[in-house]
Amino acid sequence: MIKLRVNGQVHEVNVDPETPLLWVLREQLGLTGAKYGCGIGYCGNCTIHIDNVAVQSCMVAVVDAVDKEILTIEGLAKDDQLHPIQQAWLDEGVPECGYCQSGQIMNALSLLNRSTSITDQQINDEMSNVICRCGTYGRIKKAIHRTARRLKELNHG
Repeated sequence: MIKLRVNGQVHEVNVDPETPLLWVLREQLGLTGAKYGCGIGYCGNCTIHIDNVAVQSCMVAVVDAVDKEILTIEGLAKDDQLHPIQQAWLDEGVPECGYCQSGQIMNALSLLNRSTSITDQQINDEMSNVICRCGTYGRIKKAIHRTARRLKELNHG
């Protein structure tokens, strides 16, 4: 049995230690927010956080996540209150098909965890979900900036 701490809860899973974390999250734990896109760590659809760092869960063996804090999109909302990044995504009308949105949100949150003073160029450089073709990149930038403002308010208010 392998113990994982996901979204603040400990789970035991009986899988091959080399199984990609993405499949354990989806198939063993029922956390389907991280999506399969490419399987080679390129597209960003499966982005989650491990110890506050954005990673592509398709590239992480489950054994490499033991004794680490794993955060998925499902762990962002607290007590039925959306995380500011999730609320901004809705307020700006970002999603179209929605398939890549959890990866986009988790990647954006990683950027915002490093700094809430960000530029459009930093967003362009950091947002790496290359499989998305919906064309909402302008709204993604607005949502990230909206979240940055909200996080500043929460931290200074």
